[in-house]
Amino acid sequence: MKHCPRSFRRTALAAVAASVAALTFLAAPAHAQGKAEVGTLVFDDIPSPEVNSGKAKSFKPKDWLEVEVAIKLPAQNAEQKKIGFVDAVTVKWYVAMANPDGKGFIKLTKTIEHINVPIDEEIFSSVYMSPSAIKRLTGKDKAGKSAVRAVGVEVLVNGEKVGQAAVKEKEGWWTSGSLSDQSDKFPLLNKDETPFSMLWWDRYAEIKREK
Repeated sequence: MKHCPRSFRRTALAAVAASVAALTFLAAPAHAQGKAEVGTLVFDDIPSPEVNSGKAKSFKPKDWLEVEVAIKLPAQNAEQKKIGFVDAVTVKWYVAMANPDGKGFIKLTKTIEHINVPIDEEIFSSVYMSPSAIKRLTGKDKAGKSAVRAVGVEVLVNGEKVGQAAVKEKEGWWTSGSLSDQSDKFPLLNKDETPFSMLWWDRYAEIKREK
């Protein structure tokens, strides 16, 4: 029986190793995303900002409901790691409020597209409810925070969910089919749709403007 030359055996082993590595690479999903760090959901009542325009007008600032969350994203690929940014991040908001009809809760939703999101840096996303919507919902000027029954958020990159969080109820509470979505009647607003758009700019992720 003839023995194979050592050089041939080394070549064959190298070819097998390369094949195994290739199969391993192909087995990994090409769309796999790094998981985001999603912080605690915080909600509060904040008064309308008073801006000095050079002409004072008499009014008493009313309260807005604000909900915000801190998000930190890792690089999803080598290109993002190199440039230090994710082109676009979708944040889906869910807020459960006491039903004004007195029958359980209603669900409010808002989807926000953030752009130029830095990687490995804590940024914030937020939604708001106007004083008029709060009063219509609760019958009071200062009842937004106390009327919140649950808050949830999902973070997506390229359509794939990379993180989520909830407070007051378990994650995923917003998928319940028994909740009536009344976002048209009691809309949630992104920061750029409120008087707070000019404030705390560097704290929040940039919002994609509708064209």
